[in-house]
Amino acid sequence: MHEFLLAAQQPAGFITLAIFAISIVLFVTGWLAPEVTALLAAALLVTFKVLKPDEAVQGFGSPALITLMGLFAVSAGLFRSGGLDRLRALIGSDAIRSPRRMIALLVGVVAPISGFIPNTPIVATLLPVMESWCHRRGISPSKVLLPLSFATVLGGTITLLGTSTNLLASDVSRQLGFGSLDLFSFTAIGIPVWLLGSLYMVWASDRLLPDRGLDSNDLLGGLEREGYLTDVLIPEGSELIGQSLHNSRLQRRFDVDVLELHRGSQTFSAPLADISLASGDRLMLRCNKENLLRLQQEHTVSLAAAGDSNDDLRELAGSPNSPMRVVEVLLPNGSSITGTSVRDLRFRQRYNGTLLAIRRGNQVLRELLGRVVLQAGDVLLIQAPLDAIRGMQANNDLVVLDELEKDMPTTNRKWVAVIVAALVIILPLFKIINLMAAVLLAMVIMVATGCLRPGELQRSIRWDVIILLGSLSCFSAAMQKTGLAEALATDLLHTMKGWPNYAILLAVFVLAQLFTEALSNGTTVVLLMPIATAIATGLGLPPMAFIYAITIAASQSFLTPIGYQTNLMVYGPGRYRFLDMTRYGAPLTIGLALIVPFLICRWFGL
Repeated sequence: MHEFLLAAQQPAGFITLAIFAISIVLFVTGWLAPEVTALLAAALLVTFKVLKPDEAVQGFGSPALITLMGLFAVSAGLFRSGGLDRLRALIGSDAIRSPRRMIALLVGVVAPISGFIPNTPIVATLLPVMESWCHRRGISPSKVLLPLSFATVLGGTITLLGTSTNLLASDVSRQLGFGSLDLFSFTAIGIPVWLLGSLYMVWASDRLLPDRGLDSNDLLGGLEREGYLTDVLIPEGSELIGQSLHNSRLQRRFDVDVLELHRGSQTFSAPLADISLASGDRLMLRCNKENLLRLQQEHTVSLAAAGDSNDDLRELAGSPNSPMRVVEVLLPNGSSITGTSVRDLRFRQRYNGTLLAIRRGNQVLRELLGRVVLQAGDVLLIQAPLDAIRGMQANNDLVVLDELEKDMPTTNRKWVAVIVAALVIILPLFKIINLMAAVLLAMVIMVATGCLRPGELQRSIRWDVIILLGSLSCFSAAMQKTGLAEALATDLLHTMKGWPNYAILLAVFVLAQLFTEALSNGTTVVLLMPIATAIATGLGLPPMAFIYAITIAASQSFLTPIGYQTNLMVYGPGRYRFLDMTRYGAPLTIGLALIVPFLICRWFGL
């Protein structure tokens, strides 16, 4: 490590390492959102004159980032126009009668599609369809939802468009002087990875996936079975006014448990049986969905929007003529409302919906809902008008998990969307037009033909992902400018000299896997790719082989729910525990570590 230590002792090298260390701590602990951490790193590198301003933000003007923005919009147009309705119908078909057949369908159909469409919207669209299928067939969602996520991750390495990580890797490769990656650069490696991973997933489904049961696997099912904690308000005219809980027959008639009573600034806990109730009292109840709705219909209680004032609570859930639904909503990773309490968010005013309950993993939160600080992966039970739910469906901060068949977008333009999406693949394939230009033109056509409205275009772009990837380029630039990447590569060269080519690629691949699970996909690419390509150059090996290894390792995450966005999306609805993913994903992770370096060696003739 002599060369690296010398570089680190230089002022610029020392500052760079210190900023990297701070960023890694923030990435791992989650004290700041990943995109905010990346912006902080870029700002600090400019402040301490390690990078010039244009060097720190060069990633925001990269063709890969612009391509990704357009790809989000094209994908949204494809889904909103009904272009993938046949896939939804196939997934929800009664012809699929067992989890094994469902998993075979996922790896055989959904995985290849995710090679061309970002996997996050695919999972968001298919989640409610698969949950509905599980309830019809009496199958636990935990037997199929994790394979849904893994299938989209596996398919993401088939083409350059499969994941944002692939596009970022293409841009870093261009900056390093090795050229951008083509649309099908990874395909020769990605297809065997997909096929072998698919065989494992089908084989391991019965052996390693947990069965969490059906009734308690989602918020609505659990509400029917055991009850959830919900805030209610006693409105004027309620039959409960002036009565004690003991005499009101509330608990006996409706099978309701009253856990707390809030009156102004006072809070009363059990025993509550002899306290006389008054208008405006706020109760925390444990009850099931059916009884809760009956209480509301009889005007015995009003549903209390968590965090609103008592005056606001007297006007709940819209007018009586509004079509109302009770739906499950997931907070995805990167949602702007995570880290905010329900009270500060003023949930009802913001979304025109009433928050009834919150589930976090296997836990039902027992504190007053207004005080709950929302976290990624939380599943919310919300009552709202259908128009409000449609708005939630178009919002990147929320993923509606219930299937609203009557609310699907009009499909008279779906063939336009399908043709446009196909041309995005065909035209760059035959070198007729550049990939970025094809995606941008497709985005414009989607809006011009009505497949996507301008407002939907803006909401479809995952700005947290764009900011993160654009900011991360500062890491790669700093590593090269300070000489840290070259110095570390020189030291590693001395260690690896004499190793077989397979062993070198295996070490690089495993290191990238570890970085991906601990940090993030994008961070892994920008930190390790300059080092890996320098090692390749020093050993006289093709740098592109190492670029492939880093990219594929960074695009695959099967060990933790936080390692990949889609893993987190299925974590709550599937009622998984942390080690469930590790148990199902560890053999796949180890298998890929052994197989991918071998495939790369064969492809590059090493």
